Amino acid sequence: MTPFKLEIYTPDKLFFDGETENLIVRTTVGDKGILARHEDYVAALPIGKLKVKIDGSFKVAAISEGTIKVSRDKTVILTQSCEWADKIDVERAKTAKAKAEERMAKAEKDDKAYLLAEYKLKRAVNRIEAHDQK
Repeated sequence: MTPFKLEIYTPDKLFFDGETENLIVRTTVGDKGILARHEDYVAALPIGKLKVKIDGSFKVAAISEGTIKVSRDKTVILTQSCEWADKIDVERAKTAKAKAEERMAKAEKDDKAYLLAEYKLKRAVNRIEAHDQK
């Protein structure tokens, strides 16, 4: 496969800057596969996983909401957070999941506290699932 340039930015750093052969990412309307010379494309990204093919093997990463912009010469992902599945502290993610569930149980549905806890729960579950897929 022909490689293409991929850049992944979080608010505090350039997380990844390199070549990939294939990118699979979940958008708000479904999964999208990106190859070299893909048509121009922009989409919103929910909390989810992305798969980056490097040297013939896929690496899985957990991301929290963001945006993807694809052009013929490179693909750029802007996201609030991104971490490789094999670097995830799964015990920390499980603790965050338990805390979020506890907060959701105490809050009233549609309350700000409930919605924030629900968001944190989704992030924790995503990190645990990404770790399991590595």
